[in-house]
Amino acid sequence: MTERQFNPADRLLIGLDKAMRTLFGRPQTTERVNPAKDLFEADLSDQERDLTARLMRINHTGEVCAQALYQGQALTAKLAEVRDSMERAAQEENDHLDWCETRLIELDNRKSLLNPLWYTGSFMVGAAAGLAGDKWSLGFVAETEHQVEDHLNGHLGRIPKQDEKSQAILEQMKEDEAHHATLALEAGGATLPAPIKMAMKLTSKLMTKSVYYL
Repeated sequence: MTERQFNPADRLLIGLDKAMRTLFGRPQTTERVNPAKDLFEADLSDQERDLTARLMRINHTGEVCAQALYQGQALTAKLAEVRDSMERAAQEENDHLDWCETRLIELDNRKSLLNPLWYTGSFMVGAAAGLAGDKWSLGFVAETEHQVEDHLNGHLGRIPKQDEKSQAILEQMKEDEAHHATLALEAGGATLPAPIKMAMKLTSKLMTKSVYYL
């Protein structure tokens, strides 16, 4: 049986479906099991629970942004193999999205009210990166993943050590982000100019500050 070839209109509709699932439904995950599934719930104080929930909300919004970036890039990527690679990475990022949402529910907290805004902005950035060319698109993926890895290291240092469930989720996410960055570079990703890296860091700080409260 021949594999169906999707035209731009097909990919746009598929992208809209993925956007709705990302923002308002449950994401389509891979075969992987939630790393926190069999771990016991820690006895956290109200202050510890609130801090952990806010940090996990930031991580959840970060994964919403990752979905938008990958979907925007997949829509405009020129080479089919680059699109396929980004779609697989997006599926694995969906695991992160699901794990973070599950943890937020367990902590009796909510997703960010700003998710639609951050999704829209990230999708536009991803699409622009794809239009710039596959090497820049892949370079953007690699730099994004490196910055997310640094960001996760910071959260791992702030979340209470006894909260093994949150720690396990973030550790697996960090491992995946490093792997995605390596794949993007091996596929031909270019190193981004320093001003773009700095702009990405500033945008990330704005996201984390706003989502911490909203």
